[in-house]
Amino acid sequence: MPLPGTHDIAVWKIWSYAAATDSVGRLYGVGGTPPERRIVTLHDAGTTVDYPPLALAELGLAGRAYRWLHRGAYPDGTALIVAVKIPVILADAAMLALLAFGLRPLIGASGAKSAALLYWLNPAVLLDGAFLGYLDPLFILPAAASLIAIAFDWPFAAGLLAGAACLTKPQAVILLPAVALAVWNGISSSRNHGRWRALATASSGTALALAIGLTPILIGGAVPNFIQAMGRLAQHDMLSGNACNLWWIIGYLLRAYYSMHDMGAWAAFTSPTKILAISRVIELGYPNPRIVGFILFGGAAAWSLWTARCGGDLWIVSALAGFLMHAYATLSAQVHENHLFAAVPLVGIAAAGRTRLTPIFVVLSAIFVLNLNLFYGISEDIGYAIPRTLTIVDATVLVAIANCAALAWHAVVFSRECSTADAPRRAPVPA
Repeated sequence: MPLPGTHDIAVWKIWSYAAATDSVGRLYGVGGTPPERRIVTLHDAGTTVDYPPLALAELGLAGRAYRWLHRGAYPDGTALIVAVKIPVILADAAMLALLAFGLRPLIGASGAKSAALLYWLNPAVLLDGAFLGYLDPLFILPAAASLIAIAFDWPFAAGLLAGAACLTKPQAVILLPAVALAVWNGISSSRNHGRWRALATASSGTALALAIGLTPILIGGAVPNFIQAMGRLAQHDMLSGNACNLWWIIGYLLRAYYSMHDMGAWAAFTSPTKILAISRVIELGYPNPRIVGFILFGGAAAWSLWTARCGGDLWIVSALAGFLMHAYATLSAQVHENHLFAAVPLVGIAAAGRTRLTPIFVVLSAIFVLNLNLFYGISEDIGYAIPRTLTIVDATVLVAIANCAALAWHAVVFSRECSTADAPRRAPVPA
C-alpha cells in the first residue's frame, strides 16, 4: 500500500481532500453559462472532477479520517497514499466476504471459499488495487453483489446495488443489461410477481440509489456541471489509453506505417509504441474511431445478450456481464489500461458455477496483469516491469493481439455455456 501507484493517485489525493472539506455536490462546479468546471486543489496542485459522486464520497471519508488524524492538516506523502488506497482495500475485503458467504448457499462452503480466495489472491486484483491504486473494486463490489442478490430473489436490492455501482464509476452502466436480464429471467419472474413487476421492482431500487446519490448535486444547483463533467469522459483524445486492445494494435500499425519511410521498416515496427490521438487518425482521413468502436462493441453486446437471453442462473448472467466488460475493454476506443479489470471477478463468479469458464478467468487475469506491469511495473518509477523490448516487437502489442484472440475464444466458450441446460435459478445447499 505505501507504493506510489500510478499518476492517478495524485488525482485521488486532491479529490479526497476536496470531498473531505466541501460538499460532493459542489466539486463539479456550480452554475455558469456555459457551466463552470471547477478546479479543486491541494498543495498548489489542481485538477477537475470527472467521477460520479459515490466514488468521491468514499474518497472523502478516507480524507476526513486522514485529516482528523493530522488534526486538521493534510500533509502529502506516503501516509496519504495509504489513506486513499484504504477504500479500495476495504472493497476488496468486502468482495472476499461477499464471495465466501454470498455464494455459500449456492455452491456450498468449499466452492465459495475457493471462489473467494481466487479473487483475494489473484495477482490482477493485487496489482490493480493495493499496488497501483485504481478505484475499480469500488464499483465492481456493488455490481457483483447486485447479480448475487438476484440469485436470492431480491430484485429491489439488486437494483439498488446496480445504481450504487453506476454512481461509483460510469463503466458500470455497461453491466445494466446483464442485471436487467437476470431480473427478467429470475425467480420472481417465474412465480407470482411476473417479469414486468420484477423489473419494475429492480428499477425502483436503481431509481432510489440514483436519487440519493444525485441529491447533493441537485441541491447544490450543479446538475449541468455534473452532466458536463460526465460528458468529458467520452472526449479523451486517444485511440487507446495504454489498454492492450484492438485500438492499441491499430495505433501501433498506423505509427509504424507512417514512420517507416523515415526510420526504415525494421525500426518502425520494433520501436515501442505509444498513445495515438483520435484527432490525428481523423486528420489522416480514417473514420472516427469512437464511432467504429461503438459499433463493434454494440454488435458484440447485442450478440451476447441474444445468446444469453434465456439464462436465469447466476453463473450465466455473471458470464454475460464479464463478456460485456471484456468486449468493451477490447473493442471500444479510448479505453484505459485498467478497464479490463471488471471482467476478471465477474468471469471468476461465473467460473465458480460453470467450470469450463475457468481457463477464460485465468487468461483474462494474466492479460490484465501483463497489461499493467508492462506499463507501470509494480508502481510508476519503482520498476519491476517486464521490458517491452524483450520480444523485439513491443510486448504490449503482442499482449493486445492475445487479448483480441482471447475475446474470440471467450465468445465461443460463452456461447457453448449458454447453449447447455440452464442450471437451477436457486440452488441453496445446507450451510
